[in-house]
Amino acid sequence: MSGLVNALAIVAVVAVVIARQFGARAIATDRRWWLLPVVLVVIALREPGILDAHHRAESAALLTAELVIGLATGVGWGWTTRLWTAPDGTVWTKSTKASIAVWTVGIALRAGVFALGAALGLRQDSSALMLGLAGTLLVRGGILVWRTQSFAPARRLAPAYGGDNPSAWKERV
Repeated sequence: MSGLVNALAIVAVVAVVIARQFGARAIATDRRWWLLPVVLVVIALREPGILDAHHRAESAALLTAELVIGLATGVGWGWTTRLWTAPDGTVWTKSTKASIAVWTVGIALRAGVFALGAALGLRQDSSALMLGLAGTLLVRGGILVWRTQSFAPARRLAPAYGGDNPSAWKERV
């Protein structure tokens, strides 16, 4: 794929993911939450120019920085997302204002890495950004699935005094 197509794919994925996360939605842990990140990794690694051929060490350092920023953003996003159970036991999620801050810092750091690469005269490919985004989504999804498992006992509790619905429990962030 060309750099323009990769850039458009990245913008589309980010827009859809962010828009979906700021509305409440049920989490289904049996779904393939890891599929989109894996597709992004495959697309990114298909491109031959992920590292600048003339500046391999510097390019690898920037790629590593991009991946670390992506993973840290995923961790921050996963831990700042609010989880709660509905009366029927379904676990729901919604990103918070702190999640917006995590995304803002992550985007600013990525822009800084890109600016540093441009200042060093490195040819930068969108594949690094796509790998960072894949890391963000994979880590965030894994953390949410892991956090959701802590709600499992609440869903299996017998209702008190013969009621049909167990009480809803909300986790504070």
